[in-house]
Amino acid sequence: MLTHVTPPIPLILRGGRVLDPSSGLDETADVVIEAGRIRAVGRDAGAGFSNDENVRVVNVEGSWVCPGFVDLHVHLREPGEEYKEDIASGLSAAAAGGFAAVCPMPNTHPINDNRAITEMILARAQDLGGTRLLPFGAVTKGQKGVELTEMADLREAGAIGVSDDGLCVMNAAVMRHAMEYARTFDLLVSQHCEDHDLTKGAQMHEGAKSTQLGLRGWPRAAEDIIVARDLILAELTGARYHVAHISSLGAVRLIREAKSRGLRVSAEVTPHHLLFTDEALLSYDTYCKVNPPLREAEDREALLEALADGTIDCIATDHAPHSELEKDCEFETAAVGINGLETAIASLLQLVRDDVIKPLRFVEALSAAPGRLIPDFEGGSLREGRRADVTVIDPDLRWILTEEALRSRSHNTPLLGRELTGRPTMTVVGGAVAYELERS
Repeated sequence: MLTHVTPPIPLILRGGRVLDPSSGLDETADVVIEAGRIRAVGRDAGAGFSNDENVRVVNVEGSWVCPGFVDLHVHLREPGEEYKEDIASGLSAAAAGGFAAVCPMPNTHPINDNRAITEMILARAQDLGGTRLLPFGAVTKGQKGVELTEMADLREAGAIGVSDDGLCVMNAAVMRHAMEYARTFDLLVSQHCEDHDLTKGAQMHEGAKSTQLGLRGWPRAAEDIIVARDLILAELTGARYHVAHISSLGAVRLIREAKSRGLRVSAEVTPHHLLFTDEALLSYDTYCKVNPPLREAEDREALLEALADGTIDCIATDHAPHSELEKDCEFETAAVGINGLETAIASLLQLVRDDVIKPLRFVEALSAAPGRLIPDFEGGSLREGRRADVTVIDPDLRWILTEEALRSRSHNTPLLGRELTGRPTMTVVGGAVAYELERS
């Protein structure tokens, strides 16, 4: 496999199944890219072009051609924990996973709670090129839940939203003021919804399986209570409020009701919450220990239904790389999180094959929908004149997930060793090829 950034010469993607939710397009067509923009899309848009030194033509028959995917929730670990992941390896993994843009959370070391850290992260990504990095800044200084960050500075430096992800903003007054401040600068407020007083010592979802395993459980109520409180505050302030990694049936109901009243609220769901339940923990598999925890079948069904009907806006990986030592240990001491950037598309395509999610909705949840939540976002569409961020997928390509196949520094995924079907084969960012699968 190759990960690189080639000069943005004109590129013709010929004969693929073009899926563009922004225009409702689902048909076989060519996509013509020139000067970093979508020049034309249509059945004969690439007619007359042939490979020469000035134009590249790629036959993508049998593949899906989509707006570049956007991951609204990743952890790239730089600065501070580069042994797990750094910006270079994270962006490389993102490109290989089909993501043209990723939004790293601020819980680094030091925390991204000031413009100096934001600017450093963005400068590092700019030097690397390829997948775009669009960072979240912290809601509170040091993510301590007490004093608000200088959100004006964060926005000016390039932050697209604020979050104390990994920690919930527990104080209602602080959260209200955060929403009021963020609204002034059109920043998305993304909340990790967990009442920490209800989850002390919790290792997994509270239910029959936690009792069976003898592990302290985390009740759904810990998520639902915070969602309910924050929706009241969002209505009061008029802020744009986002539920990160939603996992519970109750939270889905609350979001659906809030949207029915026109509140500016949104939600994301991870691949692992769509695919697994707490039964995956019956062998004490630390690779399935996540925050929020994998829940029960009824929660999973509610998440799938909500994603399909748009109650849940988008899919986000919550890519959380960890070293082997942090996962290969006793369950109670294992770190939480799954490495997800490079496996998300392959694992989720089964939902499309099973007709749980329609292809256009699948693509929308990974491109246009997260793009709508990012201020001044360019991308998420294949309309003529738009920025040329494009993801090409071979939905039928079979491959084995091995550690060697991963670009991430960490390999903490329960999918290791499995045969997967479907894979991104090209990621184009601003008209330049950031990733291309090397065919044998």
